[in-house]
Order: sequence, then C-alpha cells, then structure tokens
Amino acid sequence: MSHNSDPEDIVTLLAPRLAYFAGVARTEHVTRAAQEMQIPQSTLSRALVRLERDLGVDLFARRGRTVSLTPAGRTFLASVERALGEVERAAESVRADADPETGKVAFGFLHTMGSETVPGLLRAFRADHPRVRFSLVQNYGEAMLERLRAGELDLCLTSPVPDAPDLVARRLDEQRLRLVVPDDHRLAARKRVRLAEAADEAFVTLEPGYGLRRITDDLCQEAGFRPRVAFEGEEAETLRGLVAAGLGVALLPPPAVPRPGVVELTVTGQRAVREIGVAWLDGHPDTPPVTAFKQFLLSRKGKLLQQSA
Repeated sequence: MSHNSDPEDIVTLLAPRLAYFAGVARTEHVTRAAQEMQIPQSTLSRALVRLERDLGVDLFARRGRTVSLTPAGRTFLASVERALGEVERAAESVRADADPETGKVAFGFLHTMGSETVPGLLRAFRADHPRVRFSLVQNYGEAMLERLRAGELDLCLTSPVPDAPDLVARRLDEQRLRLVVPDDHRLAARKRVRLAEAADEAFVTLEPGYGLRRITDDLCQEAGFRPRVAFEGEEAETLRGLVAAGLGVALLPPPAVPRPGVVELTVTGQRAVREIGVAWLDGHPDTPPVTAFKQFLLSRKGKLLQQSA
C-alpha cells in the first residue's frame, strides 16, 4: 500500500493504529507500551511498522527495544493526541447522555406550555429521576418536527397531533380554547359565546404554520366566516396583550396566570379545542433516560395539563 492512497483509505488504515503509536511515543519503549496496553509486543511492533510504511515516513528512531520520536513523529503525535482526545470526549459524552441515572433528554414543546405545564411535568418526572438532565427547546409545531427529523430532539409535545409516516405520535390531552376579548368589549359581560358572533371582529392570531393558527382558521370556517386578521404574532401571551390593548379578539388556550384587561369566554356550539400529543421519530433508538421520560409522558394521558407550576 503506497502513501499516495486516497484520504478515506488512509483514515481507515491509520485509525486503529493511532492509539498504539501514542502509547509507544509516551513510554518510548515498545515492551512497556505493550504491557500497558495489554497487547502482544509483536502485534504492537507490526502495527508501528505498517503505520510508518502506510504514511511513508519514519516516526521513530529505534535503539533496540527503546525508541525515540523523529521530528516527523513529534509533529504527528501532537495531532494524534488531539484527535484521540476528541474521540475519547465524544465517547464519554454519548455514554453520559445515555446513562439511565444521569443521561440527557432533548425535549421540545410549544411556547404556550412553557410557563406552567412543562415545569410541572419535569418536576414530577425528576421526583423519581433526580439526576436526568434536559435540553429544552421551545418552538412552534412544524419547526419542532423538523428538529425531531434532524435528530436534534428525542421527543416533542405539540399540537395538532402530527400524522406523518415517519413519526410516532400519541394524543395525551386537549385544551379548551377560549374567545379572548378586551374587558370593555361588547361581549365581555357574557360567559359563553358562539364563535359566529365574532364574525365581524378583527382577530389577532399566530402566524401561518403554527398549529393554533390552523385550528383558529378551521374553527372560524366551521362557524361560517373567514377571520379578518389584524395582527399576526409568534407567541400566545403577546396576542393576549394585543387583545388587552383593544387591537382585536383571539382564540387561545387558557393562560398560565390570569391576564388583566381581557375576558376569556367559553365557545359554545362547536368543539373548540386543541389536542396535545407527544411525537418521536419512528425507529429511532432511545437511550434509557429517553425511554423513561417517554413512558412517564404516556402515563400522563388525560392528566397532562393538570400540572401546577
């Protein structure tokens, strides 16, 4: 094998021998290095000879069993130690993330679940798994599913419950949506309202692509009108602020804490809810902490939103 081989072949050839090279460079003694690494001395010697042959460079000057690095060997060693250190850190990292006691779960969820539902869930889960770590991502539904597909998330809580061939999704709970109006609005004295009664109102909604926007559009269409959208935002509490400022009405899930300046009306005459589900990538192998958290979420079916902050 000449040293003019292409890079991929060289990497395949070199990788198993780099640790041998570093061990001998550290001890400057083939026999001692073989003992430390618990491999036959003949295996080690052969590996070093092949390494030098494949590189086409002398890495060691030999005096019997004792060896010393050549200038080329010293240059090579500096990079090899960095590379082996990276491999070791990568192995430690993935093993740590998979540890049943202290591993990591990458968990995505909707903004509207961030202030109360998710902290309550995590607190309940960590009562039995106190050292499991979480990487938390708040986003809207479509963006979360993309991150799930890219392998950046293990699980996500989203709405509507996705229906895609590459995902597994389980419905966990549902939230009643309210028609939120300013507290001086003509409907503010009511407890219940049919959505059709808001047909002439300006609406503030989430941007297209958000699950709640799709539900809003669908519910309004079902009620016989197309909402006149005055403002589009990215976050439900911001929309509540716009309603409080008198800039429109909105269909929203319940707030984490009551917001002054608005009244939340029960919508009658149709099923105004959003379903919340958990999704993960089909066929994706789970680490023990992810399995534990997935089972915990599935056990909360129907009780997911009963968390206290």
